[in-house]
Amino acid sequence: MSNLLLKNIGLLATPSGSAAKRGAEQGAITMMKDAWVLIEDGLVSQVGTGTPPEAPGAQVVDACGKLVTPGLVDAHTHLIFGGWRQNELGMKLHGVSYLEILAQGGGILSTVTSTRAASQEELADKAALALDEMLRFGVTTCEAKSGYGLDLENELKQLRAIRDLNQRHPIDLVPTFLGAHALPAQYKENRGEFIRQVCEDMIPAVVEENLAKYCDVFCETGVFTAEESRTILECGKKYGLLPKIHADEIDPIGGSVLAGEIGAVSAEHLIVCPPEGIASMAKGGTVACLLPATSFYLGATFAPAREMVEAGVPVAMASDFNPGSCPCLNLQFVMNLGCLRYKLTPEEVLTAVTLNAAAAIGMESQVGSVEAGKLGDLVVWDAPDLDYICYRMGSNLAKTVIKRGSLV
Repeated sequence: MSNLLLKNIGLLATPSGSAAKRGAEQGAITMMKDAWVLIEDGLVSQVGTGTPPEAPGAQVVDACGKLVTPGLVDAHTHLIFGGWRQNELGMKLHGVSYLEILAQGGGILSTVTSTRAASQEELADKAALALDEMLRFGVTTCEAKSGYGLDLENELKQLRAIRDLNQRHPIDLVPTFLGAHALPAQYKENRGEFIRQVCEDMIPAVVEENLAKYCDVFCETGVFTAEESRTILECGKKYGLLPKIHADEIDPIGGSVLAGEIGAVSAEHLIVCPPEGIASMAKGGTVACLLPATSFYLGATFAPAREMVEAGVPVAMASDFNPGSCPCLNLQFVMNLGCLRYKLTPEEVLTAVTLNAAAAIGMESQVGSVEAGKLGDLVVWDAPDLDYICYRMGSNLAKTVIKRGSLV
């Protein structure tokens, strides 16, 4: 592990603690001028202001008076997939909806075909290129879902690719099993059989190989109902997989309410989340993981982030990087949208892509803030303050990225 002293920090901006922030606390950011951070054996050991300590043998990095924040955490991605779906752009421009494309065998089902045709090594090599780009944008921790296999063999293939990437890439990956991402065409008249396969075949096999931490499901019109989602997530819990849920992306069919009822770690999308869903998540302690770049790409409305914050729901934001509804992995753009479309403050946005995002993937005790004992994951920005990185759009402002105390 590396020792590193980051000195001459013009402004260190970070949330604090090892739990998700909600309500007014979401915007409570520690701001330290003329700061320094000492990283030893990959972990933050000291943080202070003024003259930095002696650090014999440590690599010394000069922040040149710039802004420093924790490394960004992307808490929702569909990282592992075969092919792309640029052919759907024209359909969308002519008004064909996401669910209509899916019903025609496109969308997720198209990517399933490409993913099944690719080897594990091909999937991992392709995803590694995406991770390289994410790292350049300041992402140091990333969630990665399966869900483009929709059968035992190919779901395991995706999750094994995530495992292998986590061993060889600087970004830390958190794996999520999303076998219930769509209903395969051959099961349209026998939904129960596919759900049985997810619960009785896929989940036990995923757990046997220790390939995932979470179980996710796409609760949406034309995909899985709230009760079907409950069945799958409760089964995952029985096997030790913590629940997540894609909810209220297109229609509010009860996913966000279910999230709070079953204690889901996170509910994701929530574009059309109703008041009763917000109340349920607040009661259940569920993190709302919002995906504004997806709303932007689909021309959809934006999730009621402000209402969630005011109701005491911890809000995280993520890229939703995937080949169909959001082929974008720039979390800085997500931060822009957090201010411009969600009307969150820059301080609330920073928490949403650091500590709250970490909480959405069970990493809040390890990453998401710059504090002693946490991983030495930081970004030096080509910016004087936090407002600047939320104000500027279209440029990569991550000047230097530090992962576990090493320049990457």
